[in-house]
Amino acid sequence: MTAPEIAAAYDARATEYIDLFGTIDKLADRDRETITTWRDATTGRLLDAGCGPGVWTEELAMNGVRDVVGVDASTAFVAAARARLPDRTFHQADLAALPMRSRSLGGILAWYSIIHTPPADLPAIFDEFARVLAPGGSALIGFFDGEPGEAFDHAVHTAYYWTAEALADLLTPHGFSIERASSRQDPGARRRQGDLVATLAI
Repeated sequence: MTAPEIAAAYDARATEYIDLFGTIDKLADRDRETITTWRDATTGRLLDAGCGPGVWTEELAMNGVRDVVGVDASTAFVAAARARLPDRTFHQADLAALPMRSRSLGGILAWYSIIHTPPADLPAIFDEFARVLAPGGSALIGFFDGEPGEAFDHAVHTAYYWTAEALADLLTPHGFSIERASSRQDPGARRRQGDLVATLAI
C-alpha cells in the first residue's frame, strides 16, 4: 500500500467524506478540546499533517491568528482546503517527504493521518516530523487504540491499530519523548480512540 493509493481512495470518496465530516460541528467535542488545548500550549508555525478538507486547519488557525500550513496526499482534499481557507498554504505531498524547511515548525497535528500507513513505513514519517520540528516542538497524534500494527477494515482503506506505548517505541529513536497519552471508548463507537503528545528533544 502506497501513499498514492491511499490518496486515490480518499479522492474517490472525498465528497462523501466532506458531507459527513466537513464542518467542525460534525466532529467530536472531545477531539476539539484536545486539539485546541494542544494548539494553545504550542508556539511557532503549525502543520496540519493529513489536513483533509481543512477543518482542523481552520481550528488551528484560530480566526486567522496562528500561522498554519496544511499537507495532504489527496488532490480533492487539498482543493477543498484551499477553497475553505484561501489565505492559507496547502501542499499536496506525502508525509514522508514534507515540503518544509528543517526546524521550521513549532508543532505538528497528525490527527488520524497515520492510520493507513503500514507499520514498516511509519519510521520514515516520524523521521520527517523530527526534521521539520524545531527543538522543543511537539506532535499531537491521533490513532485507533488496539493491538499494535494489526490491520482492520476501514471505510476508505485498510488501517492499523496502535497503542501509545508502541508508538512511543517508534518515536523515541527520532528524538521524541511522550509528554502525555490518553485513550477512550465513546458510546456507540466501534473502536477505542487514542492520542498522544510527543515532544522533540531540545
